Amino acid sequence: MLIWTSRVKPLLTIALVAGGALVCGSVAAQSGANRKSAGSPFEQWDTNRDGYLSREEFPKRFPAGLFKQIDQDRDGRLSRKEDDRFRASRRSDSNGRRNVGDSGNDRIRLPQGSTVDRDLVYEVIQGRKLPLDLYRPKSTNPTALVIWIHGGGWKSGSKAGGGPAVFQLLQRGYAVASVEYRLSGEAVFPAAIEDCKASVSFLRLNADKYNLDPKRFGVWGSSAGGHLVSLLGTTIDVDQFDTHPVTRKASSSVQAVCNWFGPSDFLRMNDFPGRINHDAADSPESRFIGAAIQKNPEKVQRANPAHYASAGDPPFLHLHGDKDQLVPFNQSEILHAALKSAGVETTLYKVVGGGHGFGGSRDSREELIEKSIQFFDSKLRSDTP
Repeated sequence: MLIWTSRVKPLLTIALVAGGALVCGSVAAQSGANRKSAGSPFEQWDTNRDGYLSREEFPKRFPAGLFKQIDQDRDGRLSRKEDDRFRASRRSDSNGRRNVGDSGNDRIRLPQGSTVDRDLVYEVIQGRKLPLDLYRPKSTNPTALVIWIHGGGWKSGSKAGGGPAVFQLLQRGYAVASVEYRLSGEAVFPAAIEDCKASVSFLRLNADKYNLDPKRFGVWGSSAGGHLVSLLGTTIDVDQFDTHPVTRKASSSVQAVCNWFGPSDFLRMNDFPGRINHDAADSPESRFIGAAIQKNPEKVQRANPAHYASAGDPPFLHLHGDKDQLVPFNQSEILHAALKSAGVETTLYKVVGGGHGFGGSRDSREELIEKSIQFFDSKLRSDTP
């Protein structure tokens, strides 16, 4: 797992609120659950009652950068378990080599010899710079690349940290890119997928410069990021989202897709009871397309990765918890079935007992990360030694 540290002094632990209460209340042993305690600040700030804190819900008075330090799984929201783990980590000094980001606040442990290029601008939209971070292993040969697309309901989240497995991927000889894309509060669909495609094209265009193998690009994302990487995979043979100039200079195609609990058919998300009314006009899905989803089925169809499934699509691996209350398991089933029907290599792994983010699952997070990396090994590993 990635180990995050900060220059925020330990006496902050996580951040003190008026009256001395900690950000997310007292630490409680909760065996993987994300339960709330009555009257805690966590419950007060969790305004949509989904059991997590989004960036919008996280108090603005806390130090800049604190949210992304706590957000261990990079899904753009904070669970109580992440809060407990972060505060526990503040009690002891982390050992090992650290690579310090340009901001001076973010630190991430990297294997010896690895390098990171932060805030590489892959496109500029009306003066708005779109950056990515590129982590590279020590290698004399061009390396395969895994591109991480963060989650957060398309309305929050960050490229910081590079995803759940930067250290492990670098150890295995992969380069890792982590992409910032425009969120729904800034620009609605198809802006996010257009940005993601531009990032792929930029990295392929500059493959020689960064010692990347342009024929071995994989993508990996969770939740909203899972949706976007799925779109990247199923739209390699259509050009309607290749709108940024850089996509006319290099292909935006990818060779492998790892989808962690991403949505596919928004209109089917309310088929199962959950924590969110996805059909609501202010749901994450409605905000993403810029209109109420049930009143705009054509827009929803354009955003559905299953709609574009065809025989030329790259291999897919889907990991999804069967107890997910935010993105129901049927979303991966729908996409998996469409890909299979089109003759695409696709594997759906049911994470038994897993909620959104795999909390409560029988599989450990380390096992699920390893399963995902082994998938990339099987699809992106070079034939040459």
